Amino acid sequence: MSDTVFRDVELPEGRRDVVMRGGIVADITAPGTAAGATIIDGRGGALLPGLHDHHLHLHAMAAAADSVRCGPPDVLDLDALAAALVAAQGDWIRGVGYTETVGGLLDRAALDLLVPDRPVRIQHRSGALWMLNSPASELAGLDRGTHPGIERDANGIPTGRLWRADDWLRAHLPHSPPPDLRAVGQQLTRSGITGVSDATPDLSSATLDALVTAHRTGAVPQRLQLLGVGIDDTASFDDTITVGPYKIVIADSALPDFEDLADTILRAHACHRPVAVHCVSRVALALLLAVFDDVGVLAGDRIEHGSIIGADAIADLAARGLRVVTQPGFVADRGDDYLRRVDAGDLPDLYRCRSLLAGGVHTAMSSDAPYGPLDPWVVIAAAVQRRAPTGEIVGAGERVTAAEALDGYLAPLDDPGGPPRRVQVGADADLVLLDRPLADALAAPAAQRVRCTVIAGQVLVE
Repeated sequence: MSDTVFRDVELPEGRRDVVMRGGIVADITAPGTAAGATIIDGRGGALLPGLHDHHLHLHAMAAAADSVRCGPPDVLDLDALAAALVAAQGDWIRGVGYTETVGGLLDRAALDLLVPDRPVRIQHRSGALWMLNSPASELAGLDRGTHPGIERDANGIPTGRLWRADDWLRAHLPHSPPPDLRAVGQQLTRSGITGVSDATPDLSSATLDALVTAHRTGAVPQRLQLLGVGIDDTASFDDTITVGPYKIVIADSALPDFEDLADTILRAHACHRPVAVHCVSRVALALLLAVFDDVGVLAGDRIEHGSIIGADAIADLAARGLRVVTQPGFVADRGDDYLRRVDAGDLPDLYRCRSLLAGGVHTAMSSDAPYGPLDPWVVIAAAVQRRAPTGEIVGAGERVTAAEALDGYLAPLDDPGGPPRRVQVGADADLVLLDRPLADALAAPAAQRVRCTVIAGQVLVE
């Protein structure tokens, strides 16, 4: 079995040679002393454990890449939206990234004015809402649909808006094969990401099979943790695909009944499975904490997003041992919109980082791609700067250092917010080589700093 040696790389203890063998870190020696069949000259660049994105959506990322952009910065008003939709190719038009600043919450009548003759479906940038024009509504059978997320007017006629109804909509659209994930895997690898948690809830058997196949064929070489596997399915697939906490969505458009939410969490806990709860509002967090008081907390229970967390809730989170998987990249991506549309009293509570860490809450970084920026280095910079696109600061008190933000990407997939992984003998050879020392890279975080990405000892980017 041949060795691969990273020659002269920067580790926390100084410049060293690092030997990979059989998918693990086999040895760390003084510079210039290790020998191997393959030598990669680190030239003093930092060698890190591979980054982990603790919350994203792989299939949605691939689909978004083939969809029409319907929101800022590409589309700012209805005229621009109409032009983008009309120029789209294909029988069906799929749009993503829409926000109300373009033209309010669209319904089928508003979309008919833009495109009357082809079926159009547009996803809100939150991922919570689909908006369909009349041709799309008729082809999907909205009039006959019974899903509670199908919005209806006072006369019982569907408005064309579907809330949290992705599975229903997918089942009523023309059949199409799962999207090709190869470009997604390459994008993750170029950014230095070697492991991901797919946070898509309620994965169908076909979607689950497609994700597993994409990994095993190398299209997505990253280690996978899947949150959307059935509540009582706790068996791991293999060493590189695992079942994570059970994903639960608290939808603010229709808050769950207290007893129903409690029952779902209890069923997951009975299977020795923590929960990962989508929670974006103050009301949703209050409901969730009350339910946890009733049913108890299992080690590993986590809150996804934590978009608004009041200062008085931080001690409650820490006392319960709850983790928060958050996305400060939204501040860089949507901060101007937040400053205009979020209540001023909520702005200090938005995508907290510093106060959570200071309060003893295990906090992990993630992208929520495609709904937020995927690039981990963009997210790290956002956590440091808290700067909106126009330059205004959103939550200056929540800034963290670049090293602290990086640590939020270095925790194990099954321990978000836990101690950051280190390059050490016996560890998995999931590694990222930067083109410069770490301090210099963190002074101006950018994916271009990634020279080499390794997963299970296999060099994928060099």
